[in-house]
Amino acid sequence: MIGRMDQLSALLARHELLPLAWEAAREAALYLRDERPSTLVIDSKSTQVDAVTEMDRGAEQRLVTHLLGARPTDGFLGEEGGERDGSSGVRWVVDPLDGTVNYLYRIPMWSVSVAAEVDEQSVIGIVVAPEYDEAFVGIGGGGAWLVRHALTDPVWVEQLHVGDCANLGMAMVATGFGYSAQRRQEQAAVMLAIAGQVRDFRRMGGAAIDFCWLARGRLDGYYERGLARWDVAAGALIAREAGAVVTGLWGDSVYEETMVCSVPSIAESLRAVLRKAQG
Repeated sequence: MIGRMDQLSALLARHELLPLAWEAAREAALYLRDERPSTLVIDSKSTQVDAVTEMDRGAEQRLVTHLLGARPTDGFLGEEGGERDGSSGVRWVVDPLDGTVNYLYRIPMWSVSVAAEVDEQSVIGIVVAPEYDEAFVGIGGGGAWLVRHALTDPVWVEQLHVGDCANLGMAMVATGFGYSAQRRQEQAAVMLAIAGQVRDFRRMGGAAIDFCWLARGRLDGYYERGLARWDVAAGALIAREAGAVVTGLWGDSVYEETMVCSVPSIAESLRAVLRKAQG
């Protein structure tokens, strides 16, 4: 048991911001898992089905308090409206509850996502998936790890590497859909256009988990249109550090309108079929 906890300590010591990010993400994850009320108060954001709950806001407030309480000169960007400038050169980008609709329906694929940026580039990323008792950690230029039993003891740490995929026809591909009916129809048309060229599709309902599952070897490819910065900042770093190719559909920036992430062997072929399908 002591050896396993030492593994976690050694991992968190790899970057000065990781211990704080770990504690903040873990606190928000435990809050969401353990303090969920029997009835949730639900508001909407962009559309009627784009839900936000008091738990989203409560988790973000805990992240703000924990991160900026320790580092008050840092900047902050959160999905639920938390945005402030900083003077330290570090900005925290968080999604306090990625997969809110899954959370509402008690589907276990939801997570807490925390990244730290320097010069608009993620330097660390942590995604905690409480219902799976797993966390994923990425360090810019330093690798990616899976932490099992992340909310319990003893933990188990292992380095992540993307899986192997011989060609696009053997690829398990994930995607996601927007909240407007028109956007979903457009995205469904793209998926239909490439359906005969891949092994199969999965739709998890949370971008952070999609990135991390690709890093873990549970997926071969993942693409999605319309992601926000907080959807991408931690998960894309974790996937890239596990060996994935993460770009936009047309260029190198992961923050393009359409993001594409895959194992290296299918990176160009996946982008090619998506370009043709999306036009």
